[in-house]
Amino acid sequence: MAQKSAARQFLLDLLLAGVTTAAGLVAFKYIHAHFDPATQKRDAARRLGDEKLRRLGRRVELDEWEEQIATELILPSQIAESFESIGGLENVVSSLHEGVIAPLCYPELFSQMTSAEGGSGAGLLGAPKGVLLYGPPGTGKTMLAKALAKESGATFINMHVSTLTNKWFGESNKLVAALFSLARKLQPSIIFIDEIDAFLRDRGSGDHEATGMMKAEFMTLWDGLTSSSDRILVLGATNRPNDIDAAFLRRMPKRYSVPLPDAVQRLKILRLMLASSRLDASFKYEPLVARTEGCSGSDLKELCRAAAMQPVREYLRSGKGKAKVLSLKEAQKTRRIESGEAEEREKATVETRPIRNSDFFVVEGNSAVGTNAGAKKG
Repeated sequence: MAQKSAARQFLLDLLLAGVTTAAGLVAFKYIHAHFDPATQKRDAARRLGDEKLRRLGRRVELDEWEEQIATELILPSQIAESFESIGGLENVVSSLHEGVIAPLCYPELFSQMTSAEGGSGAGLLGAPKGVLLYGPPGTGKTMLAKALAKESGATFINMHVSTLTNKWFGESNKLVAALFSLARKLQPSIIFIDEIDAFLRDRGSGDHEATGMMKAEFMTLWDGLTSSSDRILVLGATNRPNDIDAAFLRRMPKRYSVPLPDAVQRLKILRLMLASSRLDASFKYEPLVARTEGCSGSDLKELCRAAAMQPVREYLRSGKGKAKVLSLKEAQKTRRIESGEAEEREKATVETRPIRNSDFFVVEGNSAVGTNAGAKKG
């Protein structure tokens, strides 16, 4: 009996130890899953990536690294820019349509073309592996990339270098591999890297080992042995093309210069910028075009924004405007003005005078907007 009692006690102790261990593991997993920032970040990335893929109408199985890259997918509905909203770059837009969008998204059109000898010309007429947009700051390179994402119909991945970096050794290489594997699953795909010179600059002996490995992995997958049939395009934008490593630059045979706009282009940009604004009957574009020589598209946008603020500023400084502001403050104390309520929005709307030529090049405070253009005044 003593032996049976001892055996029974041993089994009970063993069972209790097993239950205690299992409970400890469950508690540890629960605490780790709910309080570990990395786990929470991965879960959030998985949910965001799944939502974007659902809205894109794509169903693919992703690993944990591809789920992180999927957060960089851009939905066409998130982009307001289109090729029609970009003024003065018709030649670049036309080249992108013919040399990038068509062969990337409609390869069957080029596979049916034959050379004079009767052979297939698809190998020569395919989409390039890389495209580089370069030029001075503010000339519309990023806008072109956004319009390309909206109108190409291809999967667009807006890749931030920070997404590819990881504190653990070797993880960055896995993320780079996941970038191209995800692009392959969702092809045709466009991988966009803004300020690409900061990522793919000249390699040297002073580079960190992890950075060198990440660049080598990127270059291998970009132009690898098994990627000849993939419809994956790397699109880069930079204002410092000479800083890009020669090996990466070779993989971007299509290079489009986006220079500062000339007089005709500036006129088109100004017309686009002011299309929805009320202009004075005596308003003329020609003086603005003449005075904005050397301005980029971004400079022109800021110039138009500052000019559109002049009528609003005058209204706010007037007695009527001050009274309106006070009445709105009193209204906010009693009820919250919601943007979705048409009645409240109508009450907050004011009528200002049209924009005049004299509203441009007005320097407010320490603002230097338009100073360079104004210096060219004849």
